Amino acid sequence: MSPIYLDNNATTAIHPDVAQTMLECHLRGLVNPESQHLLGRESRRSLEAAREQLGSLLGLHQADIHADHLFFTSGGTEANNLAVQGYRRAAGKKNRLIISGIEHPSVSAAAAWVAAQGTDVKTVNTLINGQIDCNHLETLINDKTFLVAAMLANNETGVIQPISDIVNICRSREIPVHVDAVQAVGKMPVHFQNLGATSMTISAHKIHGPCGVGALITKHESAPLPILHGGFQQSAVRPGTESVVLAVGFAKAVELYLKTPEDHRQKLLGMRSQFEDSLLKALSCAEIIGRDAPRLPHTSNIAFRGLDRQVVLMALDVAGICCSTGSACASGSSEPSPTLVAMGLDEKTINAALRFSLGIFNSEDEIKAAITQICAIISML
Repeated sequence: MSPIYLDNNATTAIHPDVAQTMLECHLRGLVNPESQHLLGRESRRSLEAAREQLGSLLGLHQADIHADHLFFTSGGTEANNLAVQGYRRAAGKKNRLIISGIEHPSVSAAAAWVAAQGTDVKTVNTLINGQIDCNHLETLINDKTFLVAAMLANNETGVIQPISDIVNICRSREIPVHVDAVQAVGKMPVHFQNLGATSMTISAHKIHGPCGVGALITKHESAPLPILHGGFQQSAVRPGTESVVLAVGFAKAVELYLKTPEDHRQKLLGMRSQFEDSLLKALSCAEIIGRDAPRLPHTSNIAFRGLDRQVVLMALDVAGICCSTGSACASGSSEPSPTLVAMGLDEKTINAALRFSLGIFNSEDEIKAAITQICAIISML
């Protein structure tokens, strides 16, 4: 039997139409879009068309000289680092950075790095349901705060965060808000202007696009200072030769995913409901983490209380079930999940939790087979 892939929050399989679009782009012989000759100009047109298409699909203001920016990066990790470090460099005498306790490692580790350089970093408490505590956030903000970073939806639990509340708290104090929307795009409505944030991170490989490309989106007047140096590409905010092929693949992936977004969401939600309901009914030790909060439709974090997550993970792997113990960027780590710790869960729950994340290429037959295998393995263990 072929493996059943339930680790789509780590990465997704590339969509065949995306791969075909990228192949056609390669075969056109496109080159460095900074080159001034004919092929260079054609490459620039393709790159900017991809940028404009992404902007249109994701709700950027593009109409005039005050247009929002979309800076291509190598992925979500670089985009989050550019936001955290770049806004710190642009902050002048302001020295306080506030992040949530459930951020992706690319935000929390970047925050730790700037803290080591002297930045005053504060962490917002997390409620037991997995959402950020906005009341605590208000107590942390002062006149030295240069940025609040809060993800749109958590990569481990799928819990959707109260970004509108966070933006409203910060807007009255003129404090920028950075939103990591990597896991959210396509699984919930994401419209940059409506979101109200100052900046937003997106990535292609979470929505069946290519690995190695993401973007930092910013309001027109709010670009960060660069953290890389060596060229004038992308207004020198993110220098380096842009990959036309990756940009075109990225735009195609978002276009395909957002062509019928509600169909995708309903399919994912239906499979997840079947998955969770069946496991809860069959296994008394199963507990859904974040169940009482709004969640993305494809993410299920389940604790099999009384069992060790690493033992369960290995047993499922042998049986052909692909899942994870948390963020893919922390794979191989035996440390407890910072997200689950921040939620205040007890040690037994944290040590027994696995993340299952579904994708649009999963089938109902795969979900049924996974349920059968998981039930048998948990009962045996």
